[in-house]
Amino acid sequence: MSEKFYLTTTLPYVNSDPHIGFALELVQADAVARYFKLSGREVFFSTGTDEHGQKIAEKADEAGKSRQDYVDHYAAEFKKLIPTLGILSDIHFIRTTDEAHVRAAQELWRRCEKAGDIYKKKYKGLYCVGDEMFMKESELVDGRCPNHPNLELQEIEEENYFFRLSNYQKYLEGYLSREGIIVPEWRRLEALKFLEQGLEDFSISREVSRMDWGIPVPGDAGHVMYVWFDALTNYISTLGWPEDTDGNYKNFWENGFPVQVAGKDQIRFQSIMWQAMLKSAGLSETKKVVYHGFITSGGQKMSKSLGNVISPFELVERYGTEATRYLLLRHVHPFEDTDITFEKLTEWYNANLANGLGNLAARIMKMAETHLQEPVDIKDDTDALAAYANSFEKFNVGEALDSIWQKIGSLDLFIQTEQPFKVIKTDREKGIKDITYLVSSLYDIAVSLKPFMSETSEKILAAIKENKMPESLFVRKE
Repeated sequence: MSEKFYLTTTLPYVNSDPHIGFALELVQADAVARYFKLSGREVFFSTGTDEHGQKIAEKADEAGKSRQDYVDHYAAEFKKLIPTLGILSDIHFIRTTDEAHVRAAQELWRRCEKAGDIYKKKYKGLYCVGDEMFMKESELVDGRCPNHPNLELQEIEEENYFFRLSNYQKYLEGYLSREGIIVPEWRRLEALKFLEQGLEDFSISREVSRMDWGIPVPGDAGHVMYVWFDALTNYISTLGWPEDTDGNYKNFWENGFPVQVAGKDQIRFQSIMWQAMLKSAGLSETKKVVYHGFITSGGQKMSKSLGNVISPFELVERYGTEATRYLLLRHVHPFEDTDITFEKLTEWYNANLANGLGNLAARIMKMAETHLQEPVDIKDDTDALAAYANSFEKFNVGEALDSIWQKIGSLDLFIQTEQPFKVIKTDREKGIKDITYLVSSLYDIAVSLKPFMSETSEKILAAIKENKMPESLFVRKE
């Protein structure tokens, strides 16, 4: 893997408050970005907001706000997730209403048009407002969009610009035949299965008379870009493409290792449409896309009507930033769907943080403070990060955290069986040796926690350096 590593989330659609699914994606990506930074790679980390399209226009109109005021409000709400979730402060935040992004999307259009892949035609079809795209009959489940079964499909006839996706059938078959291009592997097989149905050209514009909130089509004031054509361009516009004044596009996209993190419902957009658009424009492909599963609650999809929506801000209010990161990274599967409730979250918090890591750190450092005359001399050359390198290379953050908690469990067992707090009273030399071993092992655990829980890591490392028991790291929840 290149020393220059580019990692980006999808851009959440700003038609409502931030939800836990995007918080999961952001925290997972942040842990990976932190790991690669700690491993010595140069990292460009990006997120942002998707701010055009019919749904946003309708919501803004309903709220009696201008479209720009509406998206400004929600973009600010999503930006709050960065400090709230302890995300790296140097993350790049792009908005699709940014002037630089608008210019980039229009330039991508021009390049695809020059390649002969954009044309205009009249079209009649079933349109899903939820996905903001036309649906094929073969894609419907019981006559509805599988992603939005509660929405009635609209039959629309209009003249749009289309992208010749059908030109890239063979290219995409070759691209997706490369193992590792998608994580997990079964999502790559899903993408290939989608290709087996044959690719159809897709609409990439909307008539201004029907939908005016979007980036103007170059050379045609009567049309705005389809929101997906616009939004996908963010992956390179955030790097400064096409001007590339700072060289970030060349360094991190062309010569680096670009990785996109997305939800499992994004396969056709991220790994098919976007890759064809890049090829058409003469640009290099994404090296890898990592797809995560969904979060459900009480066995049901989260929805406001069911009252089972969990807000990331509420999670942090209940458990704190560090614990929220732990709960999302370890107890939500990195690739499969996961069901969570506040009862489960509290159970995991108490068992693994309050009674687990927090209690272990307190016990070890209490023994050290009581029985050691000075801090344990630990050379800062630990290979703690190397212990789970393979997990991170597979983007399996849960597996990496599991390995840390296995160490926590083994140290708990060591204290229980060896009882150094008793041994030191009769055999001081062995007692000191055992306590020193425990402090050194706790140091390795603290270092290995850095990508996941950096503040907790620093608190434990400071306690070891001062040879003092830390204040309670995690207070038990009822």
